[in-house]
Amino acid sequence: MKRALFILIPSFVLALAMFLIVQSVFFHGNDKGALQVTASPQSKVYLSGKYLGQTPLCKCNANDMLKIGEYTIKIVPMSGKSSEFQEKIKISKSILTVVDRKFGENATSEGSVITLQQASDGKRELLVTSIPDKAEVFLDNSSSGFTPLLLKDVTESDHELLLKKSGYSDKKIRVRTPSGYRLLARIYMGIHIGESLESLVSPTPVKVSSPSATPTPLLQQIIILQTPTGYLRVRQSNSVSSSEVGRVLPGKVFSILSEKEGWYQISLDDGIKGWVSGDYAKKQ
Repeated sequence: MKRALFILIPSFVLALAMFLIVQSVFFHGNDKGALQVTASPQSKVYLSGKYLGQTPLCKCNANDMLKIGEYTIKIVPMSGKSSEFQEKIKISKSILTVVDRKFGENATSEGSVITLQQASDGKRELLVTSIPDKAEVFLDNSSSGFTPLLLKDVTESDHELLLKKSGYSDKKIRVRTPSGYRLLARIYMGIHIGESLESLVSPTPVKVSSPSATPTPLLQQIIILQTPTGYLRVRQSNSVSSSEVGRVLPGKVFSILSEKEGWYQISLDDGIKGWVSGDYAKKQ
């Protein structure tokens, strides 16, 4: 039985395995690709709603690989209080897609999704995107620009990618760019706890009553933090398995109606009430 030529490896070098998978490594004639998922802490992995197994996970055997196409991957940590990670990925023929996630509390989670696509004329390209965007990219310790960033004519060798952005923890990974391919690196940066919230978002102005006005009790407020998807789901109850009743954007401020087990109940503009995870919301 043919297998992809790699093993499960630590997240900081996981991308190095990818370039070995391309071209003739897999048996010909099958429209399938491979998927490797690592996570900390250990997590459950779902693909378009189907349970695949627990991390570390690799769908890499010839009879175990995935049909090409677009999927939604969901990674659910088995311990801790972090929210699940969910993102769309693409499985391409004879290509390994590598997903890594390091869960943390209070929006400190980070990770990456790395894959390849064919490039013309034997070129070697590197496309780096990030959440949040406009992160500075250093390739082999040399500043190369800001995300989203396309680098052309990259040498066919191992490279170190380092992303920096004010208010976020540095993110470093190692990759290799094979000839004839564009390497796609999507990087998720976690908020640096030591930074002030004001450096990340612009708070909504608070209206101050005049001295003559009758004072009213003020509800405690939360501000929505940056998320891997660019929005935060509002759930019907305080659980990641609860149905979604709305979405809110980073930087929005809401009054806390109730608080329970790391979740906050808020009221949306249309009056619908729901719960948001405290992993991506901070009390003001």
